[in-house]
Amino acid sequence: MIRLGVIGYGGRIHGIIDQVLRRLDPSVRVVGLVDPDEAGARSRLAECDRQDAVFYKSVDELVRGAKPDALAISTRCNLHTPFAIQAARYDLPLFLEKPVAVTMKQATDLEKAFRKSRCQAVVSFPLRVSPLCELGRHFIEEGAVGDPVHVTAINYVPYGTVYWEQPYRDWGITHGLFLQKATHDFDYLAYLMGSPIVRVAATATRGQVFGGKKKAGLVCSRCDEQEICLESPQNRRRNQSGGVQSDHLCLYSVDCGEGHRLNEDASSALLEFASGAHGVYTQVFYSRRDAAARGATVSGYQGTVSFDWYTNELKRVRHHAPFSAVERAGEGASHFGGDQALGYNFLDVIKGAGPSRTPIKTGIQSAYACLAATESAQKGRFVPVRQVEF
Repeated sequence: MIRLGVIGYGGRIHGIIDQVLRRLDPSVRVVGLVDPDEAGARSRLAECDRQDAVFYKSVDELVRGAKPDALAISTRCNLHTPFAIQAARYDLPLFLEKPVAVTMKQATDLEKAFRKSRCQAVVSFPLRVSPLCELGRHFIEEGAVGDPVHVTAINYVPYGTVYWEQPYRDWGITHGLFLQKATHDFDYLAYLMGSPIVRVAATATRGQVFGGKKKAGLVCSRCDEQEICLESPQNRRRNQSGGVQSDHLCLYSVDCGEGHRLNEDASSALLEFASGAHGVYTQVFYSRRDAAARGATVSGYQGTVSFDWYTNELKRVRHHAPFSAVERAGEGASHFGGDQALGYNFLDVIKGAGPSRTPIKTGIQSAYACLAATESAQKGRFVPVRQVEF
């Protein structure tokens, strides 16, 4: 049996444990938890965990009392760092949700804590290990583009309303959508290009679509604009535009924040890599339905490799020969197959069968790039990216 201790038992980690880890190894059991909402956490636990799982008040009590084989941290984003620093004291494998940090102090404190730690972390970066991204990296390593010179990456998010109608709209928790969303993308881009991001220039558009002056605490059922608002449950159902189709918080409320503490409707970054290559990245959060797109195009003198996770296709073009090829990936897997790959990897780390494919260094380095993008968007200038020193 694999004994797992969990800090913050929400829907995301429940899905990872129940739909990923347990399908790969049915012996996985949650034996200890730290979560202030014990009733909510218990309601999410699988039947096989409910009887024996014990709640503790601290990580130390959990480790000493439950004697887990591994830990998982899936709290609100602003709490990832303090709990990960505590986990770094123990020689236990750790599954850590992203972003691993939301401020520069958190990121540097985390780097310091793990510099001499024996704790092996698997950071939740499923895009890096997804089949399409792995195939793209394989082609690039084999010389499909020659030396990578440029990359274009996009993320047209079809479920972006969550960042204005759920707790993600609380800037104090997320610190903006570069950290919340682009942390995935900056990580896989550095992996694809085989080089870290060293400088960023970014911009953001806020308040053009979501956010506004509606009263605090407003929900659809208490609003007199339900019939005309495109985000009301009835109009989302009528228009098949996705999102929560029950009563929800207003996307145009003062609760969404203001100024730079309001999530961006769209944001972009110009990225410079240590290799001398550069790229552009854009994320858009008001897209719907078939507008969904997420992927990258990497080019060099010899060729171009591009892929999109929503179409599940990768295309390779040879610049100096009359050949092009399209590869298709399987469908239906969580995070485009990346969650399963991470699940296998985490189980391997627990069993001592292999190292982490997304170690803590990748999480911290991505956080540094996202923090540079956030600062750049606020200050309107290039910002150097701090590099992890271990």
